Amino acid sequence: MRNSVLAFLAGLVFLASCKPSPAAIDISTFGKKSEYTGSISCKSCHETAYAEWTSSDHYLAMQPASDSTVLGDFRDVSFTSDGVTSRFYKEQGKFIIYTEGEDGQYHAYEVLYTFGYFPLQQYLIAFPGGRMQASRVSWNSRDKRWFHQYAGQKVDHRDWLHWTGNSQNWNTMCATCHSTDLRKNYDPDTDTYSTTWKEINVSCESCHGPGSRHIAYVNSPGYQQGQRIAAAALSYGRDTVALHQLNACAACHTRKSDIAADRMMSGELLDDMIPQVISNEYYFPDGQIRDEDYEYGSFTQSKMFNHNVRCSNCHNPHTGKTKLAGNDLCLSCHQPKYNAVDHHHHQMGTEGALCVNCHMTTRTYMGADIRRDHSFRVPRPDQSVAYDTPNACTQCHTTRSDAWAAAAVVKWYGSERKYHFSDDLLPGSLLNEESEEHLVRLLTDTLQPFIARATAAYYLGNVLTRTSGEALLKVLQDSKAIVRYYALRSLESFPPEIWQQHAYASLEDSVRAVRIAAGSLYHTVPAEAMSAAIRASYVSADKEHLAFLEYQTDFAVGNVMMADYRLRGGALEEAIQYYERGLRKDSLMNYVRLHLAVAYSSLGKTTQALQTLKEAASIDPFNSEVFFNMALLEVEMNEQVLAKQHFEKAIQLGSDQPALYYNFGLLLLQQEDYARAEKILLRGYGLAPEEEDINYALAYYYLQKKQPEKALPFGRSLRALHPDFPEYQEMFRILGL
Repeated sequence: MRNSVLAFLAGLVFLASCKPSPAAIDISTFGKKSEYTGSISCKSCHETAYAEWTSSDHYLAMQPASDSTVLGDFRDVSFTSDGVTSRFYKEQGKFIIYTEGEDGQYHAYEVLYTFGYFPLQQYLIAFPGGRMQASRVSWNSRDKRWFHQYAGQKVDHRDWLHWTGNSQNWNTMCATCHSTDLRKNYDPDTDTYSTTWKEINVSCESCHGPGSRHIAYVNSPGYQQGQRIAAAALSYGRDTVALHQLNACAACHTRKSDIAADRMMSGELLDDMIPQVISNEYYFPDGQIRDEDYEYGSFTQSKMFNHNVRCSNCHNPHTGKTKLAGNDLCLSCHQPKYNAVDHHHHQMGTEGALCVNCHMTTRTYMGADIRRDHSFRVPRPDQSVAYDTPNACTQCHTTRSDAWAAAAVVKWYGSERKYHFSDDLLPGSLLNEESEEHLVRLLTDTLQPFIARATAAYYLGNVLTRTSGEALLKVLQDSKAIVRYYALRSLESFPPEIWQQHAYASLEDSVRAVRIAAGSLYHTVPAEAMSAAIRASYVSADKEHLAFLEYQTDFAVGNVMMADYRLRGGALEEAIQYYERGLRKDSLMNYVRLHLAVAYSSLGKTTQALQTLKEAASIDPFNSEVFFNMALLEVEMNEQVLAKQHFEKAIQLGSDQPALYYNFGLLLLQQEDYARAEKILLRGYGLAPEEEDINYALAYYYLQKKQPEKALPFGRSLRALHPDFPEYQEMFRILGL
């Protein structure tokens, strides 16, 4: 009997192999470009998914304000926080918020749209120029109360963070992830928006892409005959590649910069956006979430991601909810031994026994939104002891110390910890004399998460040695676009002779963000220093780079990026325009005044430059860099008394810039204050023993004082740095080098 069954099955296999395969469908027959058709067009075939979606936070991401969508209490109630009292009421069926406006006065504002649903809901209010602003006082949907997202922080109406400012502007900061096919349509010349969307909320086509080709495909005779095409003519279908699904979610679930209004949807995330790496600017130095970082940067650190776990393994993609509750979700993949006291050392049924409380710690954002870290990391209180990073143990046991937690881990699991990339990232992030070894090792270890390796590349931009430069050049051929991108960005800090003849292939990289970074890198290279072929590649990459910068100019910092680009290219008047636009959007962005002063000074407008620096000093009187720049400008203006005062002020404020000590030393030498000059230059040397200018100044000073024995060590440093530099040869001869 068994043999006859096998023979029968073999016959089926034979028949199947003889059956002709369906012809491949030519997707171009369904239109040159897929168009948006609206979520209602999906309902007839995908009823269950459609019904689940209509109950999701995605569906409720943005809605017109109505009695059915507004959750907040508008029954003529008031709420006071940090010196501002807001009143919420209805008038002729409209929802009104009476609160402080952009002029510091109180006004009545009509709510046009709800923004978000749970655990908090904000309200959108229209302003001139097509702007919509998100209310700063929000409704806590969980606790049913009004609250201020930044409690304890009095925000001046002129501040970028004020609810009427650029920080809370819907068009710029929020809109693309709350609506479908949103186009900002920003006009930088008039500083206005004509923002549009295909659907008001996060619809089916936000994730799967425009659907007209898909509909034509499933209605075609070929489909009925069994012919199939990859992804069913969608940007993202039922794809077996975990990374493709992650990239569909990452469009909104990552801290990033969008590259352009039109998404390429190529399958490579960096064709459409530039994710933020896990640097200590936004994350804790070991990669744990700190600022509002979303999930991509965390999840791509994890072993889960490395083993092809995808978002939909844990979350229903249409409701957004987790598929199972508590530890049952983790046990759908992990062995039962992990759900035992022997593993977690907490009493069963308690909060401490929940997998997520040890491996997915939480932080609260926007005052009410509790989010979990998706890096699924093993707690490392030993790192907390050494580097003051948080850990899950003492986040629960708040009265205990990190040392106590570290001792408990040793008692339970032994003294050895498995290597984690943070073992190199943490010391690397310190940017001291030991950082380079750790960063280079992490950068070149392809077994480590690409987001961590890209972060190492980012940090190496602050470690300006030949070894670091060579390591960055090597990864320009890396398989991960994000590593190549951040390596190119870091190379901008290195002298052109390090990279100019080695990085030009990146101008024709297959990924748009990498080409943009290469275009930025080569922006200051003179045309005559490039071959015709490289020049042509640069022109193309520069065009993409410029388009990217133009797309960012509705951000305050985007104007600064464009201004820096113009400044580096020598277009000083245009640079000034963009710096001033940036300051109009955020008047407290003080570092911009330093750049603006440079642009003014380069045009010979020293009076405007000095006035700009005085404004910067009045805003931040403890910024040493402001006073250093002021002193440099006053030297140029031959105001030596003032220059000396401001050099001294910068030192008093704790500046550790070698250039400060070099320039101040030169001024003191010029004033024949030799004793003070020597002390200042030696102090600068102590901060940066390899700094060329300080070594030269000290060697020259001691030779002038006829003290060659004191000049000798500085001459040796110069010879090690530049043995063939013509201007140093006479000094080398005198010193017997």
